[in-house]
Amino acid sequence: MLRAHPAVLLELVEEYEVLELLHARQGRDEVRRRMDDVAHTLCVSTGTRDVDAALIAARHQLPAPA
Repeated sequence: MLRAHPAVLLELVEEYEVLELLHARQGRDEVRRRMDDVAHTLCVSTGTRDVDAALIAARHQLPAPA
């Protein structure tokens, strides 16, 4: 199976987390749409079917902080 580059995964995880906070605070439709886009990309990148599993898989694939 192909794996996404760790830098790409890190960027997607960070973006999703920021969007999640924005959506919780603002509840705007455009934020929700972008969250859906990032969630889909995470799922495709990690070979999972839901965003929670994708986030776990992506974090597992990231190198440990030094």
